[in-house]
Amino acid sequence: MRKTVSKFALVAGVALALAFTTLTSCVSSPPAKTAAAPTLSQDSQSSLDTALKTATTLFFTDSRDGKNYKTVQIGEQVWMAENLNYDASGSNCYDNDPANCAKYGRLYDWSTAMGFSPICNITVCSSQIQSKHKGICPSGWHIPSQSEWDLMTVYIGGTNTEGRKLKATNGWSNCGPSDSGKEFLCEGTYGFLALPGGYRDSDGSFGNVGYFGYWWSTTEFIALLAYNRIMSYNGDGAYWSQGKSNMFSMRCIQD
Repeated sequence: MRKTVSKFALVAGVALALAFTTLTSCVSSPPAKTAAAPTLSQDSQSSLDTALKTATTLFFTDSRDGKNYKTVQIGEQVWMAENLNYDASGSNCYDNDPANCAKYGRLYDWSTAMGFSPICNITVCSSQIQSKHKGICPSGWHIPSQSEWDLMTVYIGGTNTEGRKLKATNGWSNCGPSDSGKEFLCEGTYGFLALPGGYRDSDGSFGNVGYFGYWWSTTEFIALLAYNRIMSYNGDGAYWSQGKSNMFSMRCIQD
């Protein structure tokens, strides 16, 4: 397993900047209802954060394979607090090592995650996307859309601190709580427990485990691209990028 940041991370930095520029110029703004979500006072936010840190962890069982998953409620949404580890045809463990599936979940390209034909990785398939698109999620769960991710982002205080708040307190390179002595902040405030599962490139190579996490949404951009959420070991924020053929992690959200 590689312990250094791959060339994909360097390219990702450029891609993220380009993606952000593209989003602001080409994609409609989030619904006014989302953008106008009420802002909690500092005391209320602090109390909420403390409550969430001590909240009881819930679990559900995927009836397809008997695997148990932690879940967490963030605002009015209920999310998986672990990456999906369902052995769908075409999915992979990082470095083809089952131990990485147990820790990080499996990696999926977009068409596999969506339950579509592989042709959807290179063609527009938006007409097949349902409002709560199940894809390979368990019954009662679905793949989050870009707007559902954005709702969570607004609720927890915005994109600039999303990564710091959602990343697990361990498992990321040189990243932990403020009292950990590590260089970068991973606070785990909301129990989402994001882990850096890395990626598998379309050429079969793997990269960035321990450094970057990538999660699919249902939302298409163009024929070759769909939106994925990215968090890094050394960044406080979270960002949108696009791809389809690369393999990324999956989080499901409850219907």
